[in-house]
Amino acid sequence: MCGGFFGLLKARRALAPAADIMIQQRANYIYCKQAKHKVSTMETLFVMTVMNLATLGPSGWILANLDHYKTRN
Repeated sequence: MCGGFFGLLKARRALAPAADIMIQQRANYIYCKQAKHKVSTMETLFVMTVMNLATLGPSGWILANLDHYKTRN
C-alpha cells in the first residue's frame, strides 16, 4: 500500500515540470469592429423583456399555482 503511494508521488513530480511549460493559446480570431446598424432603445427593451419573461415566467407560474401542485387528486 505504502509503496504504491510513493510511486504516485514520483509520477506527479515527474509530470509537474510539464505543467509549467504548457503553452497558453490566445484567441487571435476575436476582433472588434463597428456594428452594422445601431440598435435602438426600443429593440433593446423588447429583447430584455422577452428574455426576462422567458427566464422568470415558468417559475412565476409554478409559484402562482403552488396550491394546485401541492394537492394531488
